Amino acid sequence: MALPVISFILGTTAELIKIAPVYHGILERGVRPKIWFTAQHVDEVSDVLADLNLPEPDVWLVPKEKAHNLESPAQVPGWAAQVLRTAWSRRAELKAALVEDGRPPLVLVHGDTFTTPYGSLIGKRILKSRVGHVEAGARSGSIMSPLPEELNRKIAAKIVDMHFAPSAREVNNLRNARGVVVDTEANTAIDAMRLAINGPLDIEGLPEKFGLATLHRFELVSRADKYREALEILREQSKQMPILYMAGAPEREKIRALGLANLFDEKNFIIQPKMRYLKFLPLVARAEYVVTDSGGLSAECYYLGLPCAVHRERTETPQHLGETVVLTEMRGDKLQNFLDTYQNRRGESWVEKFHPSEIIVDTLARLGYC
Repeated sequence: MALPVISFILGTTAELIKIAPVYHGILERGVRPKIWFTAQHVDEVSDVLADLNLPEPDVWLVPKEKAHNLESPAQVPGWAAQVLRTAWSRRAELKAALVEDGRPPLVLVHGDTFTTPYGSLIGKRILKSRVGHVEAGARSGSIMSPLPEELNRKIAAKIVDMHFAPSAREVNNLRNARGVVVDTEANTAIDAMRLAINGPLDIEGLPEKFGLATLHRFELVSRADKYREALEILREQSKQMPILYMAGAPEREKIRALGLANLFDEKNFIIQPKMRYLKFLPLVARAEYVVTDSGGLSAECYYLGLPCAVHRERTETPQHLGETVVLTEMRGDKLQNFLDTYQNRRGESWVEKFHPSEIIVDTLARLGYC
C-alpha cells in the first residue's frame, strides 16, 4: 500500500532550519516529504538546504525565476497574490501529489511568518488537506507587537487541525482551539542546534571574547530613534569588549540612510554580514552575550543558557524570560542594565534535555502519516 504524503509549505531559511529535524525524522520512517516553497527568502536558500541535507523544493509557489527576498511590508501583497495564484492554478497537480492512497493527506506549516497563514489556507481550503502547525500557540497578547507574527499565528490557529506547541504555556493558549494539541516540550530549534553548535568558526581575526548583536525586525528598524539609541548603546559598550553586529542588506541600508555608519569600526563595534545557520550558531555558542530582536535566536540562547537581551516591546515566549533572557521592552535603560549585569546571567544548558522533533514524528506515526 502506498504511504500517505506529507508536504511542508515553507518560505524562509529559519523555517527550513527548524523543520529540518522533523523532515529527517519523517524520512527515517520511510516517507519522503515534499517541500513547497513560497520564497520569502531566496538568496541563501540553496546553501541552507545543502547545509541541512535537504533537497531542493519540489514546488516553488513563486516561480523561481521571479523569486526575490521580501525586504519590506510593501512587497507582501504582491508576493501573497503570486503564492495563492500559483497554488490555485496548480491545485489539481498539488492535490494529486498529496493523495496517493485515498487517506487524508497532510500539509505542515511552521512558526509565525507570512507563509504560516497562507500555507495553512492553501492546505486546508485549496487542497482540502489536513494541516499541522509546528511551533504553534505562542502569544504576546498584543496583535500589534510583534506585528505581523502575532496575527499570523492567530489566523493559522483558526485553520489547522494539529497544533504542535513547544511548551505547556502554548498548550494552554490553544485550549479552545479546534483539532489536536500536542506538547512537544521545546522548540524544534533545539534539535537543529545539535547539528551546528560544535562546528568551526568562520570569521578571521575573531576577538577572544565578544558580544553578539542582531537587530533587524521592522518594528525596531523602522523607528529611527529606537534603532539609533540601541546602536549607540552597543557602540559605547563595545569599548569594554568587542561586539559583532550581524547585519543584512536592509539593516545596512537603514544605517546608511540614518547616517550611522560612523558608529562602526574594525576593532570594537564590528559590522559583519549575516551568516548561514551552520556557520552562525557556533559563533553564538562562543559569545559572552547576545542582544537580539529575533524570537528564534532568543529561544536558542535560552536553551544554551547564554545571557540574552531581547530588544522588543513584547515577546510571544515569556516562558524563556528570567535571569538568563531579559526583555528590554525596547528601552535603552533596560538594555544598558543587561549589558552591565550579563556576567551574572549565564544559566544551565538544556540542549541535550529535549527532543521535540521526535515527539512530532512519533505523533504523526501514531496517526498513520508516517
